Amino acid sequence: MPPLHRTLPALRRLRLANINFQQPAHLRLRPAAPPLRPLHYSHRARQEEEKASPTTSASSADHAPQDAPDRPQSKIKYTSDSYPDLKRDSRFKKVCREDVEHFKKILGSEAAILDGVTNETGGEDFEQYNSDWMRKYRGQCRLVLKPETTEQVSGVLKYCNEQSLAVVPQGGNSGLVGGSVPVFDEIVINLSRLNKVRTFDDVSGVLVADAGVILQQADEHVGKQNHIFPLDLGAKGTCQIGANVATNAGGLRLLRYGSMHGNILGVECVLPDGTIMDDLSKLRKNNTGYDLKQLFIGGEGTIGIITAISILCPQRSSAVNVAYFGLESYEKVMEAFKEAKKQLGEILSAFELMDRQSQSLYQQASGAKLPLEGEHPFYCLIETSGSNTEHDSEKLNAFLEHVMSEEIVSDGVVAESETQLQSLWACREGISEAGQHWGGVYKYDLSIPLPELYSLVEDARKMFESNGLMHTEDEKFPVKDVVGYGHMGDSNLHLNVATRWYDKEVERALEPWVYEWVAKRQGSISAEHGLGLAKKAFIGYSRSETMIRLMGKIKETFDPGRDLRFREIPVAAPGLGSATKQRNARHRDVVLNGFNIQGVPAGATKG
Repeated sequence: MPPLHRTLPALRRLRLANINFQQPAHLRLRPAAPPLRPLHYSHRARQEEEKASPTTSASSADHAPQDAPDRPQSKIKYTSDSYPDLKRDSRFKKVCREDVEHFKKILGSEAAILDGVTNETGGEDFEQYNSDWMRKYRGQCRLVLKPETTEQVSGVLKYCNEQSLAVVPQGGNSGLVGGSVPVFDEIVINLSRLNKVRTFDDVSGVLVADAGVILQQADEHVGKQNHIFPLDLGAKGTCQIGANVATNAGGLRLLRYGSMHGNILGVECVLPDGTIMDDLSKLRKNNTGYDLKQLFIGGEGTIGIITAISILCPQRSSAVNVAYFGLESYEKVMEAFKEAKKQLGEILSAFELMDRQSQSLYQQASGAKLPLEGEHPFYCLIETSGSNTEHDSEKLNAFLEHVMSEEIVSDGVVAESETQLQSLWACREGISEAGQHWGGVYKYDLSIPLPELYSLVEDARKMFESNGLMHTEDEKFPVKDVVGYGHMGDSNLHLNVATRWYDKEVERALEPWVYEWVAKRQGSISAEHGLGLAKKAFIGYSRSETMIRLMGKIKETFDPGRDLRFREIPVAAPGLGSATKQRNARHRDVVLNGFNIQGVPAGATKG
């Protein structure tokens, strides 16, 4: 006799599960709940945090600001103190009164300049420009410029190039690797006033817009004509589309719509010497020579500032379905993903992986009720989006019935209302904030081949159990738990180490061990956040000597004489392959950057 759960219709079981799933909605991407506060924040933890602000390359969120950590500016260490090997490059001069007066002539408006060089402007006025969203990096900028046109950006950069003034262009400042804030006294070029939608063609779906347009506003603009911006981030209410392109942001829609490299049709850029490169093509096919725009997509602004983009926006789906289910092993997760691609095909828009530990942390931190009764080692969330509600529902139900009858999936629910849909997504998107609930979190954004994707989480958990730094209940241990979640469709894992306080022993255990582990499996140390300041020292774990030298030559072509040396890359531990160890040893002093947007701050060099 077949097991009882195989004789019951899968859809009936799903509906029964839905009866128990009635938690309040958490608005996706814009949580209404107040920021989560640490439950266990002892006096010792507070002392430890003051002693050990995180200086690892780990980023502190997967996509997005939800609610910023409650750390006043005065408590944030200067980046130059956290990274003492970074020294101000003496080739860059300090800003003086004459420079400020020249910028005023270029910009033509008092509102376009925040001047702390010639005015007694308080430090608090510079806070949003000098520190990142996670309050991990803090610069010492005293001059912020806000150009309103591409020509003004050109004028500013031409002058800075001639006068050897260091700059850090800045978008919405929601980056996660310290690339959008200064280190020393660099001039911040903020693009928030460069914020006009130029054109949108609802036949071709091509949007042309300034770089400073907020992502959510771009999505709403094309949404009025039944289209969708092909990028979705939790920071969509803050981040700017130019910086999204500069960092090649990934997000939640990549499985369905692909990366920026495929959707961007053209860019307008200003090069370091002020030259305007106008390549705002609206064509999907243009096979005439080098595709130069690709150098700026994901280049983190190291060779120029993106001032406008043209991008292909697909039709907005009228039928959206979300399902959440439990599985007994990572092998079952891979089977479910394979079946989803086979049976859902063109309507599959998201396939998200979450382990039991991540859902447990989310439940403890938020107090929310999880969708399924009982615990499962793994959970997945899938979203479909298409144009025919009946057709899509039939395909989704057929898929779920198949994977449950084949014992690939153990249990699951399907959202039957907008409230339930948002609540299911909250189980995935609430993990990032939940990880900080006990005091701190170390996060890594990594690409790993799917067969070994989750092994990193298991190995990290074993490491912390064996070295005596982790206990899920005992507050005397710094590490609360190790969790893994991410985008299954993109081979993108978010490794989280939730801690009760930031601890140097934890940092030493994690780095460079994490990067060595990834390098041995030919993965990437940065799946979607970029290098910024946080990971620039570790590029040798993902890129070969040849690749890095070629990047350096490209940098020299666009911005001659403005080099920036990577901080010394640690030689790999004995467990790493000899080829990688030799490669890292050769790359202890690689020259690459020096000019950035959402990238590595200019004016900083290896000491």
